[in-house]
Amino acid sequence: MFPAATGGTSFTITLPDEEATARFAADIGVALEPGDLVTLSGDLGAGKTTFARALIRYLAGDDTIEVPSPTFTLLQSYELPRFALVHADFYRLSGAAELAELGFEDLAPGTVVLTEWPDRAAGFLPPNRIDITFMLEPQLGADVRNARVVGYGACGTRVERIPLVRAFLDQTGYRDVPRRRMVGDASTRVFERLVLPDRVEVLMNSPRRPDGPPVRDGKPYSAIAHLAEDIVPYVALAQGLRDRNLSAPAILQADIEHGFLVMEDLGDDRIVAGDPPTPIEERYEAAVDLLLSLHRRKLPERLPVPPRTEYFIPTYDMDAFLIEAELLLDWYLTAADGKVTPAPGTIEAFQKYLEVAPNGPNAATAQDMIKTLGASVDLSYKNPDAGKSTKKTKKQL
Repeated sequence: MFPAATGGTSFTITLPDEEATARFAADIGVALEPGDLVTLSGDLGAGKTTFARALIRYLAGDDTIEVPSPTFTLLQSYELPRFALVHADFYRLSGAAELAELGFEDLAPGTVVLTEWPDRAAGFLPPNRIDITFMLEPQLGADVRNARVVGYGACGTRVERIPLVRAFLDQTGYRDVPRRRMVGDASTRVFERLVLPDRVEVLMNSPRRPDGPPVRDGKPYSAIAHLAEDIVPYVALAQGLRDRNLSAPAILQADIEHGFLVMEDLGDDRIVAGDPPTPIEERYEAAVDLLLSLHRRKLPERLPVPPRTEYFIPTYDMDAFLIEAELLLDWYLTAADGKVTPAPGTIEAFQKYLEVAPNGPNAATAQDMIKTLGASVDLSYKNPDAGKSTKKTKKQL
Protein backbone atom coordinates (compact mmCIF):
# COMPACT_ATOMS: atom_id res chain seq x y z
CA MET A 1 0.00 0.00 0.00
CA PHE A 2 1.19 3.53 -0.75
CA PRO A 3 -0.52 6.91 -0.96
CA ALA A 4 -1.57 8.18 -4.35
CA ALA A 5 0.26 11.22 -5.58
CA THR A 6 -3.01 13.17 -5.84
CA GLY A 7 -4.46 12.00 -2.53
CA GLY A 8 -6.59 9.06 -1.52
CA THR A 9 -5.62 5.46 -0.76
CA SER A 10 -4.22 3.31 -3.56
CA PHE A 11 -2.68 0.03 -4.62
CA THR A 12 -1.40 -1.45 -7.88
CA ILE A 13 -2.03 -4.98 -9.11
CA THR A 14 -0.58 -6.90 -12.06
CA LEU A 15 -3.12 -8.77 -14.22
CA PRO A 16 -1.34 -11.43 -16.29
CA ASP A 17 -4.46 -12.84 -17.98
CA GLU A 18 -8.25 -12.69 -18.24
CA GLU A 19 -8.73 -14.98 -15.22
CA ALA A 20 -6.75 -12.55 -13.06
CA THR A 21 -8.91 -9.70 -14.40
CA ALA A 22 -12.06 -11.62 -13.41
CA ARG A 23 -10.70 -12.15 -9.86
CA PHE A 24 -9.84 -8.46 -9.67
CA ALA A 25 -13.34 -7.53 -10.84
CA ALA A 26 -14.82 -9.69 -8.07
CA ASP A 27 -12.55 -7.99 -5.51
CA ILE A 28 -13.85 -4.60 -6.63
CA GLY A 29 -17.46 -5.81 -6.88
CA VAL A 30 -17.55 -7.07 -3.30
CA ALA A 31 -16.33 -3.67 -2.05
CA LEU A 32 -18.94 -1.61 -3.91
CA GLU A 33 -21.81 0.06 -2.10
CA PRO A 34 -25.00 1.59 -3.55
CA GLY A 35 -24.35 5.02 -5.06
CA ASP A 36 -20.65 4.48 -5.75
CA LEU A 37 -18.89 5.96 -8.80
CA VAL A 38 -16.10 3.93 -10.40
CA THR A 39 -14.02 5.50 -13.18
CA LEU A 40 -11.99 3.48 -15.71
CA SER A 41 -9.04 5.11 -17.45
CA GLY A 42 -6.33 3.91 -19.84
CA ASP A 43 -5.33 3.84 -23.47
CA LEU A 44 -7.40 2.11 -26.13
CA GLY A 45 -7.03 -1.63 -25.71
CA ALA A 46 -5.76 -1.35 -22.12
CA GLY A 47 -8.58 -3.52 -20.78
CA LYS A 48 -11.28 -1.13 -19.53
CA THR A 49 -14.19 -2.80 -21.29
CA THR A 50 -12.91 -6.30 -20.43
CA PHE A 51 -12.84 -5.33 -16.76
CA ALA A 52 -16.29 -3.68 -16.96
CA ARG A 53 -17.77 -6.81 -18.52
CA ALA A 54 -16.24 -9.03 -15.81
CA LEU A 55 -17.45 -6.71 -13.05
CA ILE A 56 -21.04 -6.54 -14.33
CA ARG A 57 -21.19 -10.31 -14.82
CA TYR A 58 -19.89 -10.84 -11.29
CA LEU A 59 -22.47 -8.45 -9.81
CA ALA A 60 -25.23 -10.08 -11.88
CA GLY A 61 -24.16 -13.58 -10.81
CA ASP A 62 -24.36 -14.57 -14.48
CA ASP A 63 -21.29 -15.25 -16.62
CA THR A 64 -23.39 -15.32 -19.79
CA ILE A 65 -25.07 -11.91 -19.56
CA GLU A 66 -24.47 -9.70 -22.59
CA VAL A 67 -22.40 -6.61 -21.73
CA PRO A 68 -21.98 -4.54 -24.90
CA SER A 69 -19.61 -1.59 -25.02
CA PRO A 70 -21.46 1.71 -24.47
CA THR A 71 -19.20 3.55 -26.94
CA PHE A 72 -22.08 4.39 -29.28
CA THR A 73 -25.08 4.28 -26.93
CA LEU A 74 -23.08 6.21 -24.25
CA LEU A 75 -25.11 4.52 -21.48
CA GLN A 76 -26.06 0.93 -20.72
CA SER A 77 -28.29 0.22 -17.69
CA TYR A 78 -28.46 -2.99 -15.64
CA GLU A 79 -30.81 -4.02 -12.83
CA LEU A 80 -28.55 -6.12 -10.62
CA PRO A 81 -29.40 -7.99 -7.39
CA ARG A 82 -27.74 -5.49 -5.05
CA PHE A 83 -28.30 -2.24 -6.94
CA ALA A 84 -28.89 -0.73 -10.36
CA LEU A 85 -25.75 -0.01 -12.40
CA VAL A 86 -25.11 2.33 -15.31
CA HIS A 87 -22.13 1.64 -17.58
CA ALA A 88 -21.16 4.85 -19.35
CA ASP A 89 -18.59 5.82 -21.96
CA PHE A 90 -17.64 9.51 -22.16
CA TYR A 91 -15.23 9.16 -25.10
CA ARG A 92 -17.56 10.91 -27.56
CA LEU A 93 -18.46 13.78 -25.22
CA SER A 94 -17.16 17.16 -26.29
CA GLY A 95 -17.26 18.52 -22.74
CA ALA A 96 -18.67 18.12 -19.26
CA ALA A 97 -21.69 20.27 -20.16
CA GLU A 98 -23.14 17.33 -22.09
CA LEU A 99 -23.35 15.19 -18.95
CA ALA A 100 -26.71 16.70 -17.98
CA GLU A 101 -28.14 15.73 -21.37
CA LEU A 102 -27.35 12.05 -20.67
CA GLY A 103 -29.76 12.02 -17.72
CA PHE A 104 -27.35 11.47 -14.83
CA GLU A 105 -29.38 13.82 -12.65
CA ASP A 106 -32.39 11.51 -13.07
CA LEU A 107 -30.71 8.28 -11.93
CA ALA A 108 -32.47 6.45 -9.12
CA PRO A 109 -30.85 6.86 -5.67
CA GLY A 110 -28.27 4.18 -5.00
CA THR A 111 -27.39 3.60 -8.65
CA VAL A 112 -23.74 2.63 -9.16
CA VAL A 113 -22.06 4.41 -12.07
CA LEU A 114 -19.19 2.75 -13.94
CA THR A 115 -17.71 5.15 -16.47
CA GLU A 116 -14.94 4.94 -19.05
CA TRP A 117 -12.95 8.00 -20.17
CA PRO A 118 -13.74 10.09 -17.06
CA ASP A 119 -11.29 12.81 -18.17
CA ARG A 120 -14.11 14.11 -20.38
CA ALA A 121 -15.91 15.05 -17.14
CA ALA A 122 -12.90 16.56 -15.39
CA GLY A 123 -13.96 18.92 -12.62
CA PHE A 124 -17.39 17.32 -12.24
CA LEU A 125 -16.41 14.05 -10.51
CA PRO A 126 -17.59 13.66 -6.89
CA PRO A 127 -15.04 13.60 -4.05
CA ASN A 128 -16.09 10.07 -3.01
CA ARG A 129 -15.19 7.66 -5.79
CA ILE A 130 -12.93 4.83 -6.96
CA ASP A 131 -10.57 5.49 -9.87
CA ILE A 132 -9.02 2.56 -11.76
CA THR A 133 -6.31 3.12 -14.38
CA PHE A 134 -5.19 0.30 -16.69
CA MET A 135 -1.71 0.28 -18.23
CA LEU A 136 -0.31 -2.04 -20.90
CA GLU A 137 2.91 -3.85 -19.94
CA PRO A 138 4.27 -5.19 -23.27
CA GLN A 139 7.67 -5.98 -21.75
CA LEU A 140 5.91 -8.53 -19.50
CA GLY A 141 3.72 -10.05 -22.21
CA ALA A 142 1.05 -9.14 -24.74
CA ASP A 143 -1.83 -9.80 -22.34
CA VAL A 144 -0.32 -8.31 -19.17
CA ARG A 145 -1.81 -5.17 -17.63
CA ASN A 146 -1.21 -3.21 -14.48
CA ALA A 147 -4.19 -1.69 -12.73
CA ARG A 148 -3.85 1.16 -10.25
CA VAL A 149 -6.80 1.66 -7.88
CA VAL A 150 -7.31 4.87 -5.92
CA GLY A 151 -10.11 5.39 -3.40
CA TYR A 152 -11.06 8.97 -2.59
CA GLY A 153 -12.98 10.24 0.40
CA ALA A 154 -15.36 7.72 1.96
CA CYS A 155 -14.19 5.05 -0.52
CA GLY A 156 -10.62 5.16 0.77
CA THR A 157 -11.07 2.72 3.65
CA ARG A 158 -12.77 0.14 1.43
CA VAL A 159 -10.05 0.41 -1.21
CA GLU A 160 -7.39 -0.03 1.46
CA ARG A 161 -8.85 -3.41 2.43
CA ILE A 162 -9.20 -4.84 -1.10
CA PRO A 163 -5.57 -6.06 -1.43
CA LEU A 164 -5.58 -7.21 2.20
CA VAL A 165 -8.56 -9.52 1.73
CA ARG A 166 -7.10 -10.76 -1.57
CA ALA A 167 -3.83 -11.64 0.17
CA PHE A 168 -5.74 -13.44 2.94
CA LEU A 169 -7.72 -15.52 0.43
CA ASP A 170 -4.60 -16.40 -1.57
CA GLN A 171 -2.66 -17.42 1.54
CA THR A 172 -5.46 -19.60 2.97
CA GLY A 173 -6.22 -21.57 -0.19
CA TYR A 174 -9.28 -19.66 -1.45
CA ARG A 175 -7.59 -17.95 -4.41
CA ASP A 176 -9.98 -19.15 -7.12
CA VAL A 177 -13.07 -19.82 -4.98
CA PRO A 178 -16.19 -17.94 -6.22
CA ARG A 179 -17.32 -15.18 -3.86
CA ARG A 180 -20.86 -13.89 -3.28
CA ARG A 181 -21.54 -10.91 -1.06
CA MET A 182 -24.21 -11.35 1.61
CA VAL A 183 -26.55 -8.48 2.45
CA GLY A 184 -28.28 -7.43 5.64
CA ASP A 185 -25.53 -6.52 8.12
CA ALA A 186 -25.85 -2.94 9.36
CA SER A 187 -22.29 -2.65 10.69
CA THR A 188 -19.02 -1.88 8.91
CA ARG A 189 -18.46 -5.63 8.49
CA VAL A 190 -18.85 -7.30 5.11
CA PHE A 191 -19.87 -10.96 4.83
CA GLU A 192 -19.37 -13.14 1.76
CA ARG A 193 -20.13 -16.72 0.88
CA LEU A 194 -17.19 -18.72 -0.46
CA VAL A 195 -18.73 -21.31 -2.79
CA LEU A 196 -16.60 -24.46 -2.73
CA PRO A 197 -17.47 -27.59 -4.76
CA ASP A 198 -18.85 -29.53 -1.77
CA ARG A 199 -19.76 -26.83 0.76
CA VAL A 200 -20.18 -23.14 1.42
CA GLU A 201 -18.16 -21.15 3.94
CA VAL A 202 -18.46 -17.55 5.13
CA LEU A 203 -15.81 -14.84 4.91
CA MET A 204 -16.06 -12.02 7.45
CA ASN A 205 -14.23 -8.79 6.58
CA SER A 206 -14.29 -6.75 9.79
CA PRO A 207 -12.17 -3.58 9.86
CA ARG A 208 -11.18 -2.30 13.27
CA ARG A 209 -13.86 -0.01 14.65
CA PRO A 210 -12.63 3.56 15.20
CA ASP A 211 -13.70 5.36 18.37
CA GLY A 212 -16.49 7.88 17.90
CA PRO A 213 -16.71 11.27 19.60
CA PRO A 214 -16.83 11.39 23.41
CA VAL A 215 -20.39 11.32 24.72
CA ARG A 216 -19.90 11.06 28.49
CA ASP A 217 -16.96 11.54 30.86
CA GLY A 218 -14.64 11.81 27.85
CA LYS A 219 -15.55 8.31 26.63
CA PRO A 220 -17.12 7.37 23.28
CA TYR A 221 -20.33 5.34 23.13
CA SER A 222 -18.44 2.22 22.03
CA ALA A 223 -16.28 2.25 25.19
CA ILE A 224 -19.22 2.82 27.54
CA ALA A 225 -21.35 0.08 25.95
CA HIS A 226 -18.32 -2.28 25.70
CA LEU A 227 -18.69 -2.77 21.94
CA ALA A 228 -16.17 -4.99 20.18
CA GLU A 229 -13.47 -2.95 18.44
CA ASP A 230 -11.96 -5.88 16.51
CA ILE A 231 -12.62 -9.58 15.87
CA VAL A 232 -10.92 -10.86 19.05
CA PRO A 233 -14.19 -10.94 21.08
CA TYR A 234 -15.99 -12.74 18.24
CA VAL A 235 -13.34 -15.45 17.99
CA ALA A 236 -13.15 -15.85 21.78
CA LEU A 237 -16.90 -16.09 22.34
CA ALA A 238 -17.52 -18.37 19.36
CA GLN A 239 -15.01 -20.88 20.68
CA GLY A 240 -16.22 -20.38 24.26
CA LEU A 241 -19.79 -21.27 23.25
CA ARG A 242 -18.65 -24.31 21.27
CA ASP A 243 -16.59 -25.51 24.25
CA ARG A 244 -19.84 -25.50 26.25
CA ASN A 245 -21.72 -27.53 23.63
CA LEU A 246 -23.63 -24.51 22.33
CA SER A 247 -24.08 -23.66 18.68
CA ALA A 248 -21.66 -21.13 17.19
CA PRO A 249 -19.87 -21.07 13.83
CA ALA A 250 -16.57 -22.93 13.73
CA ILE A 251 -13.62 -20.64 12.90
CA LEU A 252 -11.74 -22.24 9.99
CA GLN A 253 -9.19 -19.52 9.12
CA ALA A 254 -8.32 -16.28 10.90
CA ASP A 255 -6.21 -13.17 10.45
CA ILE A 256 -6.71 -11.46 13.79
CA GLU A 257 -4.47 -8.51 12.97
CA HIS A 258 -6.36 -7.46 9.84
CA GLY A 259 -9.85 -8.62 10.84
CA PHE A 260 -10.56 -11.54 8.49
CA LEU A 261 -12.28 -14.83 9.33
CA VAL A 262 -13.42 -17.83 7.33
CA MET A 263 -16.04 -19.73 9.26
CA GLU A 264 -18.78 -22.31 9.05
CA ASP A 265 -21.94 -21.32 7.18
CA LEU A 266 -24.97 -21.81 9.43
CA GLY A 267 -27.46 -21.46 6.58
CA ASP A 268 -30.28 -19.06 5.73
CA ASP A 269 -32.86 -19.83 8.44
CA ARG A 270 -34.02 -16.62 10.12
CA ILE A 271 -35.96 -15.61 13.21
CA VAL A 272 -38.56 -13.85 11.05
CA ALA A 273 -40.33 -15.07 7.92
CA GLY A 274 -43.23 -14.26 5.64
CA ASP A 275 -44.53 -11.14 3.92
CA PRO A 276 -44.69 -8.98 5.89
CA PRO A 277 -41.94 -10.54 8.05
CA THR A 278 -43.33 -12.09 11.24
CA PRO A 279 -41.31 -13.35 14.22
CA ILE A 280 -41.05 -17.14 14.49
CA GLU A 281 -42.02 -17.65 18.11
CA GLU A 282 -40.25 -20.94 18.74
CA ARG A 283 -36.93 -19.50 17.55
CA TYR A 284 -37.24 -16.54 19.91
CA GLU A 285 -38.04 -19.02 22.69
CA ALA A 286 -34.91 -21.00 21.81
CA ALA A 287 -32.83 -17.80 22.02
CA VAL A 288 -34.29 -16.97 25.44
CA ASP A 289 -33.62 -20.53 26.64
CA LEU A 290 -30.01 -20.17 25.53
CA LEU A 291 -29.60 -16.91 27.47
CA LEU A 292 -31.11 -18.51 30.56
CA SER A 293 -28.73 -21.44 30.22
CA LEU A 294 -25.75 -19.08 30.07
CA HIS A 295 -26.93 -17.12 33.12
CA ARG A 296 -27.17 -20.34 35.17
CA ARG A 297 -23.55 -21.19 34.49
CA LYS A 298 -20.38 -19.99 36.11
CA LEU A 299 -18.58 -18.45 33.15
CA PRO A 300 -14.88 -17.54 32.98
CA GLU A 301 -13.66 -13.96 33.15
CA ARG A 302 -11.24 -14.53 30.28
CA LEU A 303 -11.20 -16.70 27.18
CA PRO A 304 -8.20 -17.85 25.13
CA VAL A 305 -7.74 -16.62 21.56
CA PRO A 306 -5.12 -18.56 19.59
CA PRO A 307 -2.27 -18.29 19.19
CA ARG A 308 -1.24 -16.11 22.15
CA THR A 309 -4.09 -13.79 23.08
CA GLU A 310 -6.69 -13.70 25.85
CA TYR A 311 -10.00 -11.86 25.84
CA PHE A 312 -11.27 -10.41 29.10
CA ILE A 313 -15.07 -10.43 29.11
CA PRO A 314 -16.22 -6.96 30.22
CA THR A 315 -18.81 -6.53 32.95
CA TYR A 316 -22.11 -5.18 31.67
CA ASP A 317 -22.12 -2.42 34.28
CA MET A 318 -24.59 0.34 35.12
CA ASP A 319 -23.05 2.80 32.65
CA ALA A 320 -23.59 0.29 29.84
CA PHE A 321 -27.16 -0.38 30.96
CA LEU A 322 -28.04 3.30 31.05
CA ILE A 323 -26.49 4.34 27.76
CA GLU A 324 -28.39 1.51 26.04
CA ALA A 325 -31.59 2.60 27.80
CA GLU A 326 -31.03 6.09 26.43
CA LEU A 327 -30.94 4.64 22.91
CA LEU A 328 -34.54 3.56 23.45
CA LEU A 329 -35.52 7.17 24.03
CA ASP A 330 -33.18 8.77 21.49
CA TRP A 331 -33.69 6.43 18.53
CA TYR A 332 -36.42 3.82 18.87
CA LEU A 333 -39.23 5.92 20.25
CA THR A 334 -38.50 8.96 18.11
CA ALA A 335 -38.88 6.77 15.01
CA ALA A 336 -42.65 6.70 15.71
CA ASP A 337 -44.79 9.19 13.81
CA GLY A 338 -45.40 12.22 15.94
CA LYS A 339 -43.96 13.56 19.16
CA VAL A 340 -42.36 11.50 21.90
CA THR A 341 -41.79 13.26 25.20
CA PRO A 342 -39.84 11.45 27.94
CA ALA A 343 -40.88 12.71 31.35
CA PRO A 344 -38.22 14.19 33.66
CA GLY A 345 -36.47 11.52 35.67
CA THR A 346 -36.95 8.70 33.17
CA ILE A 347 -33.28 7.69 33.14
CA GLU A 348 -33.13 7.91 36.94
CA ALA A 349 -36.13 5.58 37.07
CA PHE A 350 -34.33 3.15 34.79
CA GLN A 351 -31.31 3.20 37.09
CA LYS A 352 -33.43 2.42 40.15
CA TYR A 353 -34.72 -0.79 38.67
CA LEU A 354 -31.53 -1.74 36.88
CA GLU A 355 -29.52 -1.68 40.11
CA VAL A 356 -30.76 -5.20 40.91
CA ALA A 357 -29.93 -6.57 37.44
CA PRO A 358 -26.30 -7.59 38.11
CA ASN A 359 -27.56 -9.72 41.02
CA GLY A 360 -30.35 -11.34 39.00
CA PRO A 361 -33.44 -9.43 37.84
CA ASN A 362 -36.82 -11.04 38.42
CA ALA A 363 -40.22 -10.84 36.76
CA ALA A 364 -41.50 -8.25 39.19
CA THR A 365 -38.59 -5.95 38.38
CA ALA A 366 -39.24 -6.31 34.65
CA GLN A 367 -42.90 -5.44 35.17
CA ASP A 368 -41.92 -2.40 37.25
CA MET A 369 -39.61 -1.23 34.45
CA ILE A 370 -42.42 -1.48 31.89
CA LYS A 371 -44.74 0.45 34.18
CA THR A 372 -42.07 3.11 34.68
CA LEU A 373 -41.56 3.43 30.93
CA GLY A 374 -45.27 3.63 30.27
CA ALA A 375 -45.73 6.30 32.91
CA SER A 376 -42.68 8.33 31.91
CA VAL A 377 -42.95 8.42 28.12
CA ASP A 378 -45.77 9.80 26.01
CA LEU A 379 -46.13 7.29 23.19
CA SER A 380 -48.91 9.12 21.34
CA TYR A 381 -48.56 9.46 17.60
CA LYS A 382 -50.72 10.46 14.65
CA ASN A 383 -52.17 7.66 12.54
CA PRO A 384 -52.26 9.10 8.99
CA ASP A 385 -54.82 6.52 7.85
CA ALA A 386 -57.31 7.01 10.65
CA GLY A 387 -56.69 10.70 11.07
CA LYS A 388 -56.84 10.46 14.85
CA SER A 389 -54.50 9.98 17.80
CA THR A 390 -53.61 6.41 18.75
CA LYS A 391 -51.75 5.21 21.84
CA LYS A 392 -49.51 2.19 22.18
CA THR A 393 -50.38 -0.08 25.09
CA LYS A 394 -47.91 -1.45 27.59
CA LYS A 395 -48.62 -4.92 26.26
CA GLN A 396 -47.48 -3.79 22.80
CA LEU A 397 -44.22 -2.53 24.29
